[in-house]
Amino acid sequence: MIFFGNDKRPFEYGPFPLERLKRDVSVLAGEAARPKAARPVANGADKGPLGVSLAKYMDIYRGLGVNDPLPAKAPVPDDLHRRSVDIKGAAYFLDVAQVGICEIPENAWYADAAPSGHTHAVVIVQAHGRMPEPENLAHAWCLDLEKEAASLRAYEVAIAVAEHIQFMGFESGAHDAYKGDVDMERLAVIAGVALRDGDGITNPYLGQEFEIAVVTTAYELETDQPLHASARSAKGLGYWLGLGGAVPGIEWNRRRKRRSDLGIFPMEQVDRVERPTTLIIDEEVPRVPKRAEFFERAARGDLGDKSRIERNRFAFKHPFAQAMVSLIKSMVPHQGGDVAPVAPGYDDPAANARAIKSLSYFLGSEVTGICEVPEYAWYSHKKDGSAITPYHKYAVVMLIDQGYETMEGASGDDFISGAQSMRAYMRGAEIAGIMGDMLRQLGFSSRSQTNADSDVLHTPVTLWAGLGELSRIGEVILNPFIGPRLKTVVLTTDIPLEVDRPVDFGLQYFCDNCWKCARECPCDSISWGKKVMFNGYEMWKPDVERCTRYRVTNPKGLACGRCMKTCPLNKVVTAQGPIMTRIASWFGVNQRWSKPFLVPIAVWLDDFLRHGVRNPVKKWWLDMEIVDGVAVEPRKGVNQRDLNLDHKIDPDEQKMAYYHADVMPPGNLMDPLPVDRKEALKAKALLETPEEAKARLAAGKPKPAHYNPTPALAEVEGQRTDENTAIWDKPRAST
Repeated sequence: MIFFGNDKRPFEYGPFPLERLKRDVSVLAGEAARPKAARPVANGADKGPLGVSLAKYMDIYRGLGVNDPLPAKAPVPDDLHRRSVDIKGAAYFLDVAQVGICEIPENAWYADAAPSGHTHAVVIVQAHGRMPEPENLAHAWCLDLEKEAASLRAYEVAIAVAEHIQFMGFESGAHDAYKGDVDMERLAVIAGVALRDGDGITNPYLGQEFEIAVVTTAYELETDQPLHASARSAKGLGYWLGLGGAVPGIEWNRRRKRRSDLGIFPMEQVDRVERPTTLIIDEEVPRVPKRAEFFERAARGDLGDKSRIERNRFAFKHPFAQAMVSLIKSMVPHQGGDVAPVAPGYDDPAANARAIKSLSYFLGSEVTGICEVPEYAWYSHKKDGSAITPYHKYAVVMLIDQGYETMEGASGDDFISGAQSMRAYMRGAEIAGIMGDMLRQLGFSSRSQTNADSDVLHTPVTLWAGLGELSRIGEVILNPFIGPRLKTVVLTTDIPLEVDRPVDFGLQYFCDNCWKCARECPCDSISWGKKVMFNGYEMWKPDVERCTRYRVTNPKGLACGRCMKTCPLNKVVTAQGPIMTRIASWFGVNQRWSKPFLVPIAVWLDDFLRHGVRNPVKKWWLDMEIVDGVAVEPRKGVNQRDLNLDHKIDPDEQKMAYYHADVMPPGNLMDPLPVDRKEALKAKALLETPEEAKARLAAGKPKPAHYNPTPALAEVEGQRTDENTAIWDKPRAST
């Protein structure tokens, strides 16, 4: 609600108050009397480069969502309501506007389609994106493509939901308007997410500004009832105030009125500075290879056999997390491509930047910023060991929210944690991939840099693009409005762009006086101490090895996001959040002088109010684990952590391992290189404080020798240089 938040609203209700609308089962008779519909014919009109890109990604997706079900049924509940909570929750988790479920009448199959034997339909409603203003270059890009963009988003979700059901052992399939086999409008009416409007349909909250995709399945579910005609007047006072915990109409209206290149969060209110708020000694930051990433080290065997085996399943050993892998993998081959001749009209960097940001928000980004790519942000070598030469000037950096409400229902390291990452990686890859494809058509070399395949490190460009500050969590950026619950996707490009400046919202002071993430970390990998210099960066350096081992081998969940779950800045600060949270956020961003007074109160109050404790109202998913190709009850149980208020540690006694650049694996080493933790613990003695580093620079002394990365190996005949150990090339999750 507008003043009190929505902590009591079940997640499966969704953002719109559909549950408050009257229902009318007599509508079913009218729909049963309607003849079968003919399959619609797609409009083949040329809709410009963005239209080409959207159609390309729709075609990519149409080859997905058709897996055979796993050979055995998952231990799903007999309670059909609980099954529907899981399925609706999955769709809402992927940011759809509305979901309805119905049985499929015989006349809902197109006249030329053979019924599949599926009995139930999950109808997914996706709202149109915000159209850029006429004076914005993106207006011409997006004109008349609202339907195509929303249809793609809806179909993406339908595929993920369909595969989720398949990985639980039940038949299902995803349908879009032109390649599917069902009359989606009829099913939308029956499932209670639309009303008949002549020969078409309308939605009580979205009018005509929505598109549909459908999942048909043999998985029996609780169904919804059709809407009563009175739903045409749904936008009453309760809608505007958000009664029942739905997103208030006032908030939807605020978002619509924002300029399209600003997004929904007021980043324009945040102070801008010339450099990030943590020291970066640019000339001393080493370029590092992909091989040095600890997840990659786990995959190569550097952390032992257990970590190597679990690395191939740890983040998607749950049916829903696994369901998004095929979507992520399908986009990797399309991250780059041929570039057309340069189109005229793109000489103004400021106009280009506004258009790029508007397009990113039209496609689903949460927050977008732009920077020039520093040389050290490029990896030195790819996974296959080949060297990378920097090739683009600019980075468009986009944040994807991992879902506040779902995180509220979770411990942070249970069986939904991996899906929160997959969700953001999937959505980010789609947005950046479409944008890059469109820019290449306009003549500008561009490449999406995704979690599955990136040539750049995301942390430095996120800092320079002004999307947040480094936090105590370590190499994690916090944004002033969505906190740490974010993933990034990057589009590198050569189109001329006006860049953003870094931000300062007082996070260094906040994190210096808050230890909650360190206290709640299940493996004590977050520093309790002061910031240090590591490979040219000032940061609270975490024990990345310990963190990686826990996330990869977590036996009672998928990976870990406990630090994000418990951070005091993990809040909702729009009108759907509590008013006191919004006031505190406003003071934190706009009245930074108040931090010495407010931060101690905020940190204490966060614990006092039990923020970070699981909210059972928000738990929609079913806990399962895929083992040997079958979804089963989790073998070791499920993490059910709340707050660990009694956890105390002495920063001077905390044992932290530091793997400096000089002990990283060579960029083209394919064989295992076991970590030497004893030496990494001793490497603490090599650390400088930021003050010591500044004094060294002032004295003209050289950079520390341990900042020099391990050189690549000389080519050895017969050495393996393929990418077969890449995580996205693996088959279905198994032990």
